[in-house]
Amino acid sequence: MLSARSLFHEIHAHDEAFRLFCSIAAKGEDQGGWENGRIAHLVADPHLAPKIARHGADEDKHGRIFAALLHRRGLTPTEVPPETDYTMLLERQGIGLAHTRLRRNEPLDDHDVITYLAHSRVTEQRAAEQMRLLHGVFGDHPDLGRAITMIAHDEDNHLSYCHEELLRLAAVGHRQLIHTTLRRTARAEIRTYRDVSLAVMAQMGDILRWPRTRRATLDAAIQARYAYERTGGWRRMTTLRMPRHRNALGGTRS
Repeated sequence: MLSARSLFHEIHAHDEAFRLFCSIAAKGEDQGGWENGRIAHLVADPHLAPKIARHGADEDKHGRIFAALLHRRGLTPTEVPPETDYTMLLERQGIGLAHTRLRRNEPLDDHDVITYLAHSRVTEQRAAEQMRLLHGVFGDHPDLGRAITMIAHDEDNHLSYCHEELLRLAAVGHRQLIHTTLRRTARAEIRTYRDVSLAVMAQMGDILRWPRTRRATLDAAIQARYAYERTGGWRRMTTLRMPRHRNALGGTRS
């Protein structure tokens, strides 16, 4: 029977499939670490900057964790196919702050900060959901369990921080801009996630020599997920609520 558990166990059991999986994950985390590091340097808010820096440090740590998982298997990272590069595909659609903007040593204004936080709110929702799924599959695994648990905890903290900071900005007059940016970001993200999922499964299918029927089943499942998200599921990425865990990334603001 095809299930998320059986699929991830199959990927984990095969060196080349696991190598690709960890390489894609590590590259995304490394990109996130660099972006957050630059944003922390450019943001003017002295209370927000340390939180963004902490977010970036966590992403860097996650990249090192995925690299370490490869090292333990005697594997090295592989080149990430461009069609599976979630972060860069979003940037090319104008989602989030462009790397060209981040390379300029110009302070970020409120609009830039909202663009960043909305992007993080949406993408961290996806990351938190994925890590909860992986935790359900590998949480008790002797090699992967601790790493997955640590990353899942961090992603939940990142999501909490995004909710809290966006609500703070909404309260001082930016509510409409925030909701507009969140909706635009979420709609682009669900398309990108679908396209990247199809590309990753195509790569895995080649590595694992899946028959056409299995590829078709997985593609249909991905398209069905997209149909659900397109018709309303995207709204879970745009709602804001004060998290139970306040000040998840530290700092002086309560």
